Amino acid sequence: MGETDNIHPVFDRMLGREAKEARLGQRGLVIWLYGLSGSGKSTLAIALERRLADEGFFTQILDGDNIRSGLNRNLGFSDDDRTENIRRIAEVARLFAQAGVVTLTSFITPRRDLRELARSIVGPGDFLEVYVQASFEACAGRDPKGLYAKAAGGGVSQFTGKDSAFDEPENPDLLIPTEALSVAEALDLLHSTVIDRIRRP
Repeated sequence: MGETDNIHPVFDRMLGREAKEARLGQRGLVIWLYGLSGSGKSTLAIALERRLADEGFFTQILDGDNIRSGLNRNLGFSDDDRTENIRRIAEVARLFAQAGVVTLTSFITPRRDLRELARSIVGPGDFLEVYVQASFEACAGRDPKGLYAKAAGGGVSQFTGKDSAFDEPENPDLLIPTEALSVAEALDLLHSTVIDRIRRP
């Protein structure tokens, strides 16, 4: 008898998603923001959360550095650890969405297979893939956390865009070019894409 023989889910007896969304007056959604470090993911997630809160929506941000300081603090940056990092956070994001929460994630998610993994776990209908696009050079110029300077000196291993590849997406649901747009313009673009998907009729 395997370990799974002792697992007995009770999903069918729990309060359903419809009731939770009705209570919150919104639809659950996972807004998966990804891109290079320094591209503007966290900045946009925080700005969108504040705007949606002002409009009466209930939200939760799941940010890469925050998650790695808690839930995923035992993970490094190998390919296997990156996969497990995304698997765990996608499972958490799915739970939030099913509870009717508008969930904003901010993760580099450098490989296409990782983005597909996240989408498959969350479910295509609840997953909005948002590529926050900025070149390595632009992100290095911003360097808000000092990581690019450290990486240049060999102080950061497996640094995405330098030692570890970033796969450009082929068809994201939304592309936000932060080198060409101000924060306010990028926020307006993101908000206009999200708002109709989280409003209840």
